Amino acid sequence: MDIPVNIKLNQLKFKTLYSIICILAFVLPNSVQAAGWSIDPIRIELTPTKQTAALTFTNDTDQPTTVQIQAVSWSQVDGKDIFMPTRDLLISPPIITIAPKSTQLIRMTLRIPADATKELAYRVNLQELPEATATNESGVKLAMRIGIPVFIQSRKGNAAPKMSWKISSTPENMVKVELRNDGDAHVQISDFSLYTLGSEQIIATESGSSYILAGQSHDWLLKSNNTEPVNAGRLHLKAYTDAENIDKVIVLDKP
Repeated sequence: MDIPVNIKLNQLKFKTLYSIICILAFVLPNSVQAAGWSIDPIRIELTPTKQTAALTFTNDTDQPTTVQIQAVSWSQVDGKDIFMPTRDLLISPPIITIAPKSTQLIRMTLRIPADATKELAYRVNLQELPEATATNESGVKLAMRIGIPVFIQSRKGNAAPKMSWKISSTPENMVKVELRNDGDAHVQISDFSLYTLGSEQIIATESGSSYILAGQSHDWLLKSNNTEPVNAGRLHLKAYTDAENIDKVIVLDKP
């Protein structure tokens, strides 16, 4: 979830700002809540036969909220996300103003055929358009942006990720974890941990969510919990994904 925050504050408001940032980072299983916003669902999946979907946007604040909605294509190069404006998804309405304590339905329609064999990926960005404020106003001013993933199932209907893990140590006592997705659909990694084989002592861990699109890869460079360099021949990997949970032994590559 992308939420850039533009902040104007004085020093007396620091504690308030910290509390709001904590709220922005909180994600519920089936919806997003951020500083008075509630969005459901947090991910859209379309198919060749189901080409429309809707988001429910709720403004829980005491002020009206104006939001611009834009669809972008989503690709990855060298592990980096690339977003480009697209007309492949029709968004209606593209701009909304929601009254306090009100709900708005945002509809989207796929305007192109699904790919024959590969999943397509997009994002729907919801960008708050803040109202002009007086120059002498103090306090906290937030302008939020939330990205909702949209995946289009292929026409063959059974596209799936294919994960290939590679783990190596570095001279700086770091652990490099590489995940390549050679499948034809995305995979979302929520978190993973590495353990010594047998004693199950934790070596390194990664928390957070990362998407790896079809045919792409992602690297993590993690600080080892061991004071000595990691040189065991094999490591135990436990990872949690939206495709399957991983529990396997991996041979450590030579540095």
